[in-house]
Amino acid sequence: MNRIDEKFAQLNKMSGKAFIPYITAGDPNLKRTRELVLELENSGADIIELGIPFSDPLADGKTNQEAAERALINGVTLADVINLVADLRKETQIPIVFFTYLNPVYQYGYEKFAADAAKAGVDGVLALDVPPEESVSLKKELDGNDVKMIFLITPTSNEERVKKITKQASGFIYYVSRTGVTGVTDKLSDDLEEQINLIRKYSNIPIAVGFGISKPEHVSRVAKIADGVIVGSAIVKKIADGGDSDEMVNDIKNFVRNLVKPIKK
Repeated sequence: MNRIDEKFAQLNKMSGKAFIPYITAGDPNLKRTRELVLELENSGADIIELGIPFSDPLADGKTNQEAAERALINGVTLADVINLVADLRKETQIPIVFFTYLNPVYQYGYEKFAADAAKAGVDGVLALDVPPEESVSLKKELDGNDVKMIFLITPTSNEERVKKITKQASGFIYYVSRTGVTGVTDKLSDDLEEQINLIRKYSNIPIAVGFGISKPEHVSRVAKIADGVIVGSAIVKKIADGGDSDEMVNDIKNFVRNLVKPIKK
């Protein structure tokens, strides 16, 4: 069984919810990324999202764009991140999802990417700019290697769109809690529960909510209605502030432990 499916099945038995942190691979460098993955797991993470550095990350806000730029300046490639996962598998079996745009995967080659990612131990791929209608070729290769293709549903997705996306989804559905790009926000959408209920009308696949979540109270609210909570920009900002230092890693560890308290009792 795929590690993502195993994790949600395990959490479901315990009535638990998944905490899913996002970090950009190679920011501040690959050595620190490796260290952060292990510390995030020790701090309560259930699944890790690794951002693949890309030069034109249209769905990302300033914080994540700058993180991708720093990683690209470091020369980090998709192949480097695949190798990083292979190395991490010597120490951890935490589910790992690649958060990417299509271009790096297209350049790598769908068949080779799916095979190499699976061999390294990647469990899921979320290609932000690939709607279900354009996912057939990539999804076929990923399915053939038991790598889940994860899709986004947004607040602007109407019922027919939700129905279409859920038919293609696997692993979990990533529900975007607000319109716009990634980034920290103070207030979550008032209709969040309504939107989650709409998705559940058409699918029993786990739903994880991301974009804007940055506080324990956000985590608590989302966990009451969804199966997973995704935190990205708030963590990436602390990585940027701390840079390549042990203090940064310790700061992330403490920040995440505080965030997961509402769901890890």
